[in-house]
Amino acid sequence: MNLLHMKYAVVVAETNSINKAAEKLFVGQPNLSRAIKEIESNLGITLFERKAKGMFLTPDGEVFIRYAKNILKQIDEVETLFNKNSYSKNRFSISVPRASYIAEAFAKFTELIENNIKAEIFYNETDSMSTIKSVLQDDYKLGIIRYAESFDKYYKSMMDEKGIKYEIIAEFKYVLLMNKNCPLASVGNIKNEDLQNYIEISHSDTYVPFLPFGELKKVGQQDGSQRKIYVFERASQFEILSQNKNAYMWVSPIPKNLEERFGLLQRSTEFNTKVYKDMLINKKEYSYTQLDTMFVEQLIKSKRDTIGKY
Repeated sequence: MNLLHMKYAVVVAETNSINKAAEKLFVGQPNLSRAIKEIESNLGITLFERKAKGMFLTPDGEVFIRYAKNILKQIDEVETLFNKNSYSKNRFSISVPRASYIAEAFAKFTELIENNIKAEIFYNETDSMSTIKSVLQDDYKLGIIRYAESFDKYYKSMMDEKGIKYEIIAEFKYVLLMNKNCPLASVGNIKNEDLQNYIEISHSDTYVPFLPFGELKKVGQQDGSQRKIYVFERASQFEILSQNKNAYMWVSPIPKNLEERFGLLQRSTEFNTKVYKDMLINKKEYSYTQLDTMFVEQLIKSKRDTIGKY
């Protein structure tokens, strides 16, 4: 099918007029009419109802135009991707959980990019299933997913099936994060029942694939608190904790400088025995770039400095 004719049809649909479309496209009306008829003939459908007030899409025409717009958009994206100005840029993209030690690694990684290197950097914090989907769709080249150790075989089975390569980055238990002046900070051995009168700040992404068929099972942290605040990004969580002395949060261990910056305290507990894993993932056919390697080096260093203490 002629892509130019496809573009003509889209403009006619937008203007509801052969005359207006011809003016907009700088094309003669007879040529434009012939292009529309050629598409209709090739596909065996009628794109437009020709009425006194203009050209209006038929049901088949609406379906065709919807697909045509998507095709033309993808072509524009490919041309943009490979034009002279953008092709020479280095690209780094990663989708990760909301984890401070990972963010710390990313910040240090950005400092290492030399001034003379043209680069586009993409960093996205989200849940594990969204990360897996974005890696499969090539929206992000690298991903880090987090899940409870008890779900290890389900995640690995799913990733093996979908052609995803994975390697473990960190293994840890969640710690309690709170304001350094929180009354809990003075409790020697914090128990689950001690949390009942406090407010828990929680991530919203507590769903993991439990069965190969994609069935989902909700798994939360400890049910100590009767009050919860669901927040989607880390900055707001730290702001709440720094202001509210009656709030706490379950997190992977955070860097010491964040504790000091926000006036926080992290405490390990005996009753929280669940182990979590952070796994670095990418498509099996993908090869690391220089920027990827630089980031992974900082990630391992941040993990060693932060999680290694807990």
